[in-house]
Amino acid sequence: MPKVIYPGTFDPITNGHTDLIERAGRMFDEIVVAVAYNPKKQPLLNLEERCELVRKATAHLPNVSVTGFSNLLADFVREQNASVILRGLRAVSDFEYEFQLADMNRRLAPEVESVFLTPANHLSYISSTLIREIASLGGDISEFVDPAVTEALQQKFSES
Repeated sequence: MPKVIYPGTFDPITNGHTDLIERAGRMFDEIVVAVAYNPKKQPLLNLEERCELVRKATAHLPNVSVTGFSNLLADFVREQNASVILRGLRAVSDFEYEFQLADMNRRLAPEVESVFLTPANHLSYISSTLIREIASLGGDISEFVDPAVTEALQQKFSES
């Protein structure tokens, strides 16, 4: 089976992301979770923090590795000798953007396929944006994220 790249900002990783990674683990021999660094975005967590939280949330999965990247995704996929990009679709509203990305990636790297998975129904409404907002207001995020993420966000917001 081919190697798959699952790119994202993961600010922070949620149980929805982890669900997709676990399910992809049954479909692919190797999953590389590629944590994106984009200087145009202002993430709450820095790249190292995000990578570490993804590692902790996926530690139970032997065929998962985690790395940061800052270059063009098509180039990163080639560097990793992968042939598939995994993307998640939570709702119809995600589809148009993801479709454009898939078309552009196909143009830039015709040998690479995009595969889309939807999260389990009970996780489909979870987003990193909502998790950050709930945590920033002191809400309980523990049912939506790995315990390491809960701890990291509690610490991050207690500092501010």
